[in-house]
Amino acid sequence: MPLRNTKQAYGSVAKMFHWFMAFIIIGLLAVGLIMTDMPVSPDKFKIYGLHKSFGITVLTLAVLRISWKIMNDQPVLPDMLKAWEKFLAHVGHGLLYVLMFSMPLSGWAMSSAAGLPVSVFGLFTLPNLVMPDRALKVTFMEVHETLAWVLIVMIVLHVLAALLHHYHYKNNVLRRMLPFTKEE
Repeated sequence: MPLRNTKQAYGSVAKMFHWFMAFIIIGLLAVGLIMTDMPVSPDKFKIYGLHKSFGITVLTLAVLRISWKIMNDQPVLPDMLKAWEKFLAHVGHGLLYVLMFSMPLSGWAMSSAAGLPVSVFGLFTLPNLVMPDRALKVTFMEVHETLAWVLIVMIVLHVLAALLHHYHYKNNVLRRMLPFTKEE
């Protein structure tokens, strides 16, 4: 399988970014929904620390992923799709990229506003994005939570669109992003 994308299929690097990030992001969303309701304990603080570390990992991977995307061809959508379907596909992908950046940045800003450090797996601590401010913390908390729900909806729509391509349109849109598949 080639490393680079072609006009027909994604290469192994793009597939790796897609599936590795999908796994981390879905995990972060699930943990985020659970950890907020946990009672205060050392375990809760440990989970929050890991949540922050993996959030910064997503931000780092998003930078690398967008760089890879810029340097590579992008597989074209099937000709059988209508212009509005192609438009919605591009808007949906664009919104997913915006969320890959805005979710970790809003979480980092929320921690900064709360006066809590963002340590990345205990290896280093990021500088604060904003000065500690209680009202700003509440704002960033609401933004982060709202973005999480938007991201959940977008992931569901993304999966449904992939299944629509596979089962209804019977094209290769889903298959060309699956791991271990060859270019058609």
